[in-house]
Amino acid sequence: MTGLRKRGGGTENISDKEADGDDRLGLQGDTEGECDGDSKADTPDVPLSTADSYNTPQYLNKALAGLPPRWKNYWIRGVLSVAMISGFFLIIYMGPVTLILVVMTVQIKCFQEIITIGYRVYHSYELPWFRTLSWYFLICVNYFFYGETVADYFGALVQREEPLQFLSRYHRFISFALYLAGFCMFVLSLVKKHYRLQFYMFAWTHVTLLIVVTQSHLVIQNLFEGMIWFIVPISIVICNDIMAYLFGFFFGRTPLIKLSPKKTWEGFIGGFFATVVFGFILAYLLSQFQYFVCPVGLNSETNGFTVECEPSDMFVMQEYTLPAVVQNIVTWKTVTMYPFQIHSVFLSSFGSLIGPFGGFFASGFKRAFKIKDFADTIPGHGGIMDRFDCQYLMATFTHVYIASFIRGPNPSKVLQQLLMLQPEQQLGIFHTLHSHLRARGMLPPAAAPAE
Repeated sequence: MTGLRKRGGGTENISDKEADGDDRLGLQGDTEGECDGDSKADTPDVPLSTADSYNTPQYLNKALAGLPPRWKNYWIRGVLSVAMISGFFLIIYMGPVTLILVVMTVQIKCFQEIITIGYRVYHSYELPWFRTLSWYFLICVNYFFYGETVADYFGALVQREEPLQFLSRYHRFISFALYLAGFCMFVLSLVKKHYRLQFYMFAWTHVTLLIVVTQSHLVIQNLFEGMIWFIVPISIVICNDIMAYLFGFFFGRTPLIKLSPKKTWEGFIGGFFATVVFGFILAYLLSQFQYFVCPVGLNSETNGFTVECEPSDMFVMQEYTLPAVVQNIVTWKTVTMYPFQIHSVFLSSFGSLIGPFGGFFASGFKRAFKIKDFADTIPGHGGIMDRFDCQYLMATFTHVYIASFIRGPNPSKVLQQLLMLQPEQQLGIFHTLHSHLRARGMLPPAAAPAE
């Protein structure tokens, strides 16, 4: 309360509106114009992120001490990028379980970075239970999403384990009860003269959950469709980020968007073409291996993940006839490629043209609170959220793309659902299906009874 009285002008008799600090939150002073023109009065007093001075290792600072700042930053970003890409390859080699754990770790770190910004903004108010409730809601939402995934993809495992059967049957009720407990705790934590501010923070937490947790869940859903649907979209965003940076660094002259003054049209266009080519080649390389193209399943004998299957037609070489216009330019009439390579072109186009808007959105958010990065976790790159702002948007598009254009009825999932029914229900479905197949002529007619 001491900090509140100081900000309010040193008097204890403060109106609710003044205590809530609407002017400090920028709700009344917002004006249209350039982001750089935001006045300090319209922005909360936010301590500059420690990322504003990159936490660069001393050995890198010494090795690059003689370089100009621009080239020093280039080498720092380059060295750390190579290290992160190498780590990404190692994680892929370690298999689906490791990938899932990494996604969960990244999700928690991104959530922590965004929530920490909110806590820095309103730290002097000492809001009760804000951080505790934020992490509680994170646990609730993760319980809901991962429970849905287990029930959807691993029904056979759920059917074998009695505790899992109970949790699966009442999963949504348990999830709602957990959330309701957090909701009641929030209501009980409301303090006079802080109501509006506490509801701001309640909304802050839920928007963060929507951005981070929901889209992290979609990343794992994509992984279960086949590791190629996880690797290619992530690699596309990484490639576009690197190539746009390189083209902009060496050829950039024309500013692209005011939210990110360093982004240029040259980098944007060069990154697009480079990413489409990269995605096409990567799709060709990965489509040759079952390890990447097979859906991630559960081995009932070992209770471990398996990636063995007969590749679908999407990952079998097909011959395509080129359009007449193209035939007049090149010397051949047909090409042979994997159908997935065609899909990779659409994924690459989205990742290059629309994906960067996830980064622009994050830039606008950081400018609103006058911070350079979400954190200083990665030297030269900022926080984890700074690296995954575009990845989450790409993951959502990939999930929607799979659901709209790729995924069809899955016999294994249908069978899992059937096995969870009561015996009399299974028998009724059997007779119905038997009659339907016989009517379509796919089964021989029943033999006449012998006299």
